[in-house]
Order: sequence, then C-alpha cells, then structure tokens
Amino acid sequence: MAAVTGPLPTFLLEIGTEELPADFARLALPQLESLVQRDLAAARLSHGPVVCTSTPRRLALLVPDLPNSQDDQAEERKGPPASAAFQDGVPTPAAQGFASRCGVDASQLEVRDTPKGPFVFAVVHQAGQPTAEVLAELIPQWITTLQGRRFMRWGHGESRFSRPVRWLVALLDGAVVPVQLMDSDPPVSSGNRSRGHRLRDQAVEIANAQSYAQALATAGVEVHREDRRAWIHQQVQQAATGLGAKPDCPESLLDELTDLVESPVLIQGDVDPHYLSLPAEVLSTVMRSHQRYVPLVREGARIDPLALDATESLLPSFLCIGNGLPAASATVKRGNERVLRARLADAEFFVQADRAVASIDRRSQLARVTFAEGLGSLLDRVERLEWLTDVLLEAIALPVPTADHARRAAHLCKHDLVSQMVGEFPELQGVIGGKYLLAEGEPRAVSLAVLEHYLPKGAGDALPSSEAGAVVALAERFELLLSIYAKGERPSGSSDPYALRRSGNGIVQILKDQGWHFDLVGLLVRATTHWSQLLPHCQVDAAALAAELAEFLRQRLVNQIEEDGIDADLVQAVAGDPAAAARVLEDPADVSLRAALLVDLRRRGELPAVQAVVTRAARLAEKADLAPGVVSAKGVVDPALFEQPSEAAMLEVLNALEPMALAPSADTYGALAQGLSASAEALAAFFDGDQSVMVMVDQPAIRANRLNLLAILRNQAYVLADFSRISG
Repeated sequence: MAAVTGPLPTFLLEIGTEELPADFARLALPQLESLVQRDLAAARLSHGPVVCTSTPRRLALLVPDLPNSQDDQAEERKGPPASAAFQDGVPTPAAQGFASRCGVDASQLEVRDTPKGPFVFAVVHQAGQPTAEVLAELIPQWITTLQGRRFMRWGHGESRFSRPVRWLVALLDGAVVPVQLMDSDPPVSSGNRSRGHRLRDQAVEIANAQSYAQALATAGVEVHREDRRAWIHQQVQQAATGLGAKPDCPESLLDELTDLVESPVLIQGDVDPHYLSLPAEVLSTVMRSHQRYVPLVREGARIDPLALDATESLLPSFLCIGNGLPAASATVKRGNERVLRARLADAEFFVQADRAVASIDRRSQLARVTFAEGLGSLLDRVERLEWLTDVLLEAIALPVPTADHARRAAHLCKHDLVSQMVGEFPELQGVIGGKYLLAEGEPRAVSLAVLEHYLPKGAGDALPSSEAGAVVALAERFELLLSIYAKGERPSGSSDPYALRRSGNGIVQILKDQGWHFDLVGLLVRATTHWSQLLPHCQVDAAALAAELAEFLRQRLVNQIEEDGIDADLVQAVAGDPAAAARVLEDPADVSLRAALLVDLRRRGELPAVQAVVTRAARLAEKADLAPGVVSAKGVVDPALFEQPSEAAMLEVLNALEPMALAPSADTYGALAQGLSASAEALAAFFDGDQSVMVMVDQPAIRANRLNLLAILRNQAYVLADFSRISG
C-alpha cells in the first residue's frame, strides 16, 4: 500500500428510507456495526471507531481513518513433491501447471523441507484493491443482511427491507462510492444528496463525510440518535420539574420517542380534570402505550395501587415530543389533546359499563371463554388454581385471615378478563380487577392479592408485597406449568408461547423473596396425580411429569443464580445435581446463600484449601456403603476398632462438624467451611503421618469403619456444596 501523507479518509453510508418502525431504527444499529467491523477486518481495512446512528428516515454509518487501499497480501501455496516437480533441475509439467495456477513463473517456485519430505511452494502476491472498490462490493451486502420484524417488498422489485429504500449516500471523504441497488423499485444509485426533515422537503448536498451531521442539521435533522435521546430526556425532566411533577417516562418510552422524531420539539398538553376520576393506570396506559405521551406524577404523591381515581397522583397535564416545525406546536397540541380526550371518554365508558356488573357475575362468564385447547375454559382454570391455593396453604403456615384472603383472591382473580376495560387494555388485567373488587367492598387484602397475583411480569419486575398475593401468584404459575405440560407442550429454543420459563422464574423468585420452605417436589407429585385425574384425555404420567417439572424449576433457579454473575462452576456445586432437586427447590434462598459463600471463599483465596480436604476424603469415600445423607458418626463409626490416634482425631473433627451439618443455616455455613479447612491437618495425619492408617485393609470391619470416617466428612461437606463440581 502506498504511503499516506495526509489525513486518512472517512467513509459515510446513509440508507434513506420511508418512515422506519421505531424498534428497527434502534435494533438495526448494533447489527450494522457488527457487520461493518467484521467485513472490514476480513477485507484487511484498518479503521477508527465505527459510528452507527439512525433517524425515522435513515440509517447512517461513519467510519473514520480508512486507508486508501487494502494492504497487499502474500499467500504461500503448497504444491507437488519436489521429486515430481523437477527432474534434473528442470520443471516438470506438474510444476509448470502448479505455477500457472498460482500466476507465477516456474522459476519462482521454491523447494522446502516438510515433515513429509521436500515440496514445492509458491508465494502469491496480491495487490490490495482501492478502498472505494471494496466498499462498493460490501454496501449492498450490509443492506440485505440486516434483519428485523415485518420486512417488506415494494413495487416490482425483489429487494426486502423494513421500509422502502428511497436514496443512498455513499462517500469516501468527498468522493461518491458508486453503488446500485438494482433489486429496488425504482433502482437506487448512490450519490451525495440526502434529504432533510420531511416537512421541509429539500434535498441536502453532502460535501464530504465529515460535514454530514452539520449538513443535515441545517435541514432540520438531528442525525445523532444519542444526542436526540439526551435532549428529549433533559427537556422532559426540566419541564416536569417546573410543573412540580415527575415524568412517568420509562426507558422503553424514551427510546421510542427518540426513534419517532428527527427534529424533536417538546409540547405540553392539558388533560380535562374530569378524567382524573379514572384510575391512574388507565390514564397512564392510554398516554404511554397508545399515544406515546409522558404522564406527569405529582411530586411527593403517595401512590396507592388500588386507588380508584388519579386526583391525588397525576397532574391534569402531559408532555409529548413532536416532529413538526416549532411554529405548528400549538396546532399539534390541540390535536393531541383532542385524540386523548376521545380515548379517555372511551375508557370512562368501559369503566362505567364494568362497574354495572358485579365481579362475582363476571367470574361465571369465564365459563364461556376457552383457556387453551384440551384445557377447558377460563373458569376451569380458576378452579384448578383454587385447588393449588389450598394445597399451598397446607404447606405454608400462614395466619388464618391471610389464608382466607388468599382463597377468596384465588376465587376471583380472573374475573376482569371478561371486563370491557381489559378487553381494550389487556395490560391492565389484575390491576383493574383489584380496583373493581375494592370498590365493591371486598377486603383490601383480597383486592391487593388479585392485583399482585400477576407479579412478577418479567425480569426485574416487582414481586408480590403481600403473603396472600404471593400464594395466589404461585398457584397461578403452577397451574400454567402443570396444564401446558400436561397437554404435551414444552418451551423449546426461542419458542415459548405460554411464557413457561417466565412462570418458572417467577416461582423461584417468589419463594426466595418470601423465604418459604416446603416440600416442593412432594407438591408436584400430588398435583400431577390430581391433573392426571382432571385431564384423562391428556394421558398424564404423573410421576414422570412431576420429575420433569422439578428439573425444569431447578434449571430456572440455576439460570437465575448464573445471571446474578456467580461463576458457573459454583452454581453447579450448589444446585447442579438433578438428584438434589428436592433440597434445592425446598429453599431457593438457601441455594443463593451457599453460592454467595463460595464466591466469598474464592475471592479470599480460601476455597482451594476446603476443596482439597473434601476431594481427598471423597476419593476413597466412594467405596463406603454409606448414604449421602448420613452426617453423624453415631452408629456408623466404632471407636473400639481404632488402631491409631489419627482415627480418633478424625472422629473429633466429624463430631465438631456434626451440629453444623445437621442444622445448616446462614449462621453455620461459614463455620462449616472453616471447620472443613481446619480438618486438613487431621486428614493429612490420617493418610500420611507417622500415625497414618491403611484404609483398604483386609479386615472388613476395620476397612468399613475407616471408609465411613471419610464418607461422613464428604457428606458433611456436601451440606455446603458438591465440591467435585468446582473447577480448580
């Protein structure tokens, strides 16, 4: 490659389109960046940091510091054996043919020794292509490789993209990189002309790649997505503060607002105070999910999830982000207020219509709605859920009033699925159901449990705050897993239409949060037997289904702990044994506790010492005829058979560890680990010292006695973790 004396050129690619879906404008960027970095590396083109950005009408890419051409390449190719390539120093037809294929003269061939003898080699030099030519080949591939939802074709062309491609800018500094998209209709050729804001309807000439952002800014387009996002965030926060409020603008809404506008304009609108008589969640859902407005929560407001109106929580105002000209803001404001008013009037009608029907009557209407093929109606599902609630309450000792509230909540938890409000706003199921019940005079605890039985809705979501809500939430998820598994469906790969993995995660999270301990495997056995009777047409193998669900939940727990950042081998040590699913599922919080202790031991460098003791004892302990659950020496080790003081010392170690192994808890796990580490000296004396013993002696009673000493030590360690699963 020729020496470079000036600044290295910058490459600009802009894919101009009709209005892109907001999610594609965001999700395409990491794809494009990855493709460009991969292909430039493969093409031997060094470069500076790749910058990808987007607006609703374009994807753009800037790559600085590209060379003018590829690096030259020298490739060595191996040919025929030297004996076949030359005779008396003269190239044979085999050598000449090899040289011709490599594009070199036969005189340039080299003979080199290899493990298989002398062979002929050719060094093929390939001059680097100009960078512009390489980019011209890559650009169409980048466009066609991008993936997204609901891609389309347009006109008579075969090209597929999220929206029709209408223009293409491809510049290396100021020079156009010639590209044609012939499959597009009409065909698109690259140039240096972009387009500004759609309301300005003007072409924008890009003088060079470096001036791209400034050129579009003069045409009303803020091309850098992160700058638009930061501006919107700052303006929304500032406006809300000025009104004495906090903006209800989650990250997902902020992202969507960013990807809906090219030239953001903040607009404040008003809500008719009359509509604050609606539940706050109704107003917020209409604003956020349906209109992409930002609701304003009163500063210092006490948020009551069961409140029937929004007068104490929301301001009669909203914020929105326009994409028009600032001069039109007043017109846009009036239009947005009119649309919102119509939406809220519909919501008010739905609430009034729902309130005219008692919730208990809506429950009976669930019989007319099918839950899933082969699983009956929604009412059938509720009755199964109620049965599971009773079973859970048998296993979990709760106060009688709390248990009664949980049973009543289970009875009514799905009534709002046939309400008009949930029919229009499905995301409010449970929320509306709880509010309607409270308005009808049901106890607050029952209403709250109905609202909370859908929690958590996903990763990072809130968990039920009430015990009654947690019980019904568990019952709801167990019912879903049992029923869908019974009909033969399983989550596979990315396919999980019933969100069974999310249900499994919810069960584990709720059990950890509440700190409840009970025989979960036993509950599954009892439930699968009941399901086999309820659904005879599904031909349920109760025992097999119980084992499968137990393993599914164990895997959910393992995945959650790994997502917490704990090393995979430590997670496997505390929850990796399928045979130990009963203990793992009985107390998920205990699993996390033991994993955290192992992390701490590893951080302090103390884990190898504990592992060394356990591993040495476990090697011979496998030969002992002792169940894994035996952690006491009483009845299995006979001191009368001791022949050396080292055996008595080992027994002292086991007796000291026994109380911690018999009653494991947060307070004893650390002491158990320290005790195992401290036993290294006694174990070394047992195996290696002057008073060491031969374990595998001929006398069966003495051999068994010594093997039991080692097996008990291994079993006591297993209370903490399976150390055989920990990497060195």
